[in-house]
Amino acid sequence: MNRLQSLVAVMALLLVPQAARAADAANWPRFRGPNGAGTSDATAIPAQWTEKDYNWKVALPGGGHSSPVVWGDRVFVTSGLDDTGRRIILCLKAADGSVLWKREYESSVCKMNNLNSYASVTPAVDADYVFVAWAVPEKYTVVALDHAGREVWQRDLGPWVSQHGHGASPIVFGDLVIVPNDQDGKSFVAALDRKTGQTRWQTERKSGKAAYATPCLFGAEGDSPQIVLGSTGEGLYGIDARTGKALWEVPDIFPSPKRVVASPVVAGGLVLGQCGEGGVGLHVVAVRMPAKDGDKAAVAWKITKSAPYVPMPVVKGDLVFLWGDAGTVLCVRAAGGEEVWREKVGGNYFGSPVCVGGRLYCISTKGEVVVVAAAEKFELLARNPLGEKSNATPAVAGGRMYLRTWSHLISIGGK
Repeated sequence: MNRLQSLVAVMALLLVPQAARAADAANWPRFRGPNGAGTSDATAIPAQWTEKDYNWKVALPGGGHSSPVVWGDRVFVTSGLDDTGRRIILCLKAADGSVLWKREYESSVCKMNNLNSYASVTPAVDADYVFVAWAVPEKYTVVALDHAGREVWQRDLGPWVSQHGHGASPIVFGDLVIVPNDQDGKSFVAALDRKTGQTRWQTERKSGKAAYATPCLFGAEGDSPQIVLGSTGEGLYGIDARTGKALWEVPDIFPSPKRVVASPVVAGGLVLGQCGEGGVGLHVVAVRMPAKDGDKAAVAWKITKSAPYVPMPVVKGDLVFLWGDAGTVLCVRAAGGEEVWREKVGGNYFGSPVCVGGRLYCISTKGEVVVVAAAEKFELLARNPLGEKSNATPAVAGGRMYLRTWSHLISIGGK
């Protein structure tokens, strides 16, 4: 890569935080926030705290690993009951954590990985509705509720086949709810009408090992936006968000029998994806997106040492931070993947880091929020125990951070 190409690549990467800032700071509408980037410019989130600093802490009616989503003054979160498989959708008031409404849905108990739960899927929310999905072997359910808790529609997308249970989250794009369905059985990506639940398009995908990636979008809404996903069968691939037309794919970058759990992340003109197996990451792959229709996507760089399996990357400026499942944090250059630093912070992680005000926050499986500087020099800033296990990712909206443990939701910051 010559100097001009390097400068163009870096300038493109610098636009990523700006795109995240363009989103309404009062909202955190999907898993890991606007476009799954996991970034926020909030300035009132402390690096270190005690329980005395909480705005509130609320017990949830069940357990789970899903993350909260926020729209204005409302926080939505799900939980499940291990003995019956019942799914619970809760709406809380952001100011004080009071329960505004609760909806419950009967389901069934099914076999899944012991690290999964009956509430691992994060809802998606927009100005009118909240969308929740869950699956058992006989039924893949998607439900839309309005902000008052009234059911608007419900769909059954057919069987769900996987030894580990369900986990991929929906997203909203315009008037569509995008639902990923990469499983051991019939696999597809579906776009449902957000007002009616009717299928607007459905794109079949190659069946393989069930994948758990949540989609992200590449390109602005006025510029042929693409849905980007990853799976073992297809590698990384792009679909036209409006029509469902398959646009490109980079197959064989996630070698079988490895599995895709983490969701893709956009980094300028690159998309980052990853895979692993048995709790160990194998590859983080950066794919350079096609410049125009007809061009091919291609691998720009790859990382195999200390690659995360479940936690997603987070991008700040021209740096990418990779938080490993076993507590090794790696900082690399976004343009070329060159290592800047690699440090061990300890612990085990299934939640993904978020970047807030120049700091990385990530919750360990034991429920400790580890805080690291998002900078070219490693700096461990704090360790904050939450008192309960957690596999969730923080949400940040309205100047506050929301931390989900197995059976509690906590609000901090914003004072």
